[in-house]
Amino acid sequence: ELTARDNQLVLLLTEGAADYERVGRYLAGGHVDGALIFSLHTDDSLPVLARRAGVPTVIGGRPGWTDFDSDHGTLYVDCDNRGGARDAVRHLLRIGRRRIAHIAGPLDQTASVDRLDGFRDVLPETDPRMIAEGDFTPEGGARAMAELLQRCPDLDAVFAASDVMASGALRVLRTSGHRVPDDIAVVGFDDMVSVAEWTDPPLTTVRQDIEEMGRLMARLLLRAVAPPTGPQSVPALSSIVTPTHLVVRASA
Repeated sequence: ELTARDNQLVLLLTEGAADYERVGRYLAGGHVDGALIFSLHTDDSLPVLARRAGVPTVIGGRPGWTDFDSDHGTLYVDCDNRGGARDAVRHLLRIGRRRIAHIAGPLDQTASVDRLDGFRDVLPETDPRMIAEGDFTPEGGARAMAELLQRCPDLDAVFAASDVMASGALRVLRTSGHRVPDDIAVVGFDDMVSVAEWTDPPLTTVRQDIEEMGRLMARLLLRAVAPPTGPQSVPALSSIVTPTHLVVRASA
């Protein structure tokens, strides 16, 4: 999308306070026309830095700061995290599972909260011990899976909030002697082909179209940077939520 409009992508990475200060100076220095911001946490300062710099911004994922609803100028592209989670849990119920646990992502990120809410939409009476928080890494998924097995050894299914965490969960299940899906079924979220198709067994998961979301973010940003001109009526820009769908493989 950017190349077609003769725009160059500059990648800026942030890990600590010093990185945020550097990125803030870069945005304020007139080096970029707009910013695409990904993987925000609730207290993330990047949107504030972009706003102060006067840089048009599109966010990947629904923002979670408290006054977002009144901030109509902020655009985002997200997938239907909550609906996708509901589909995952309903699939596990359809195949006969009744003791379904959840490995959540970091709960200071809206995607994790939305996927947990979708899980609870279908299973509102779930024992809190059946929910463990991970960190969107294989190691975090493995730790959460080990916690769940210790707390609830009779569980028969797990919905993990990401494929990467599901891969860690599968490793723990395999080393602890649990058969997947015979003993415990596993469903992930993302449909990262490099993960989901190569786990053992291949992972049933909820697909979000990452490439399409990236295209939509770029289109929104380009419209915000250079709105169409002319006498025709131009519709106002609005945020976008894309659909998800379940991809059934061997793990559930």
